[in-house]
Amino acid sequence: MLCASASYIAVPAAMKLDLPEAKPGIYVPMSLSVTFPFNIIFGIPLYYIFISWLY
Repeated sequence: MLCASASYIAVPAAMKLDLPEAKPGIYVPMSLSVTFPFNIIFGIPLYYIFISWLY
């Protein structure tokens, strides 16, 4: 979870450098609206399965 969270910090700076004409008001909410539900629906169950295999 922590590794995925770092992308929310790095993406706005990278997008600003790569595409100066990109509007942060569009790509920041879109990244949250795509990745947050994905992490809730698929990520948490997969993390749980992976951790249960370790123990």
